Amino acid sequence: QVQLVESGGGSVQAGGSLRLSCAVSGNTWQSYCMGWFRQAPGKEREGVALIIRDGTTSYADAVRGRFTISKDNAKNTLDLQMNSLKPDETSMYYCAATLWSCGSWNPRVYNVWGQGTQVTVSS
Repeated sequence: QVQLVESGGGSVQAGGSLRLSCAVSGNTWQSYCMGWFRQAPGKEREGVALIIRDGTTSYADAVRGRFTISKDNAKNTLDLQMNSLKPDETSMYYCAATLWSCGSWNPRVYNVWGQGTQVTVSS
């Protein structure tokens, strides 16, 4: 099973950018389908961006055109470039992986999670 460690969170003003990175350990990680999720206090965890084994990506409607998910197989990282950030996107952001139900937006099908990285967007 892979292990995931997120980094890159921080504080930024509205309209700013951040790049999150998820370091993946485990030599089978290319078998996993992966995604970025976020959870704000008092709210349910929601999917932000997904990438499946063949590299196909998908995005939540709220972030499409502003966020980009990518995999670097040489560095074993999953990245999320976030542009034009909004205050209501203040959340804990998590990297997640699953061997099944690839492309699912349901957090429950992801069985491997990182510890999260906090993103705070001020107005």
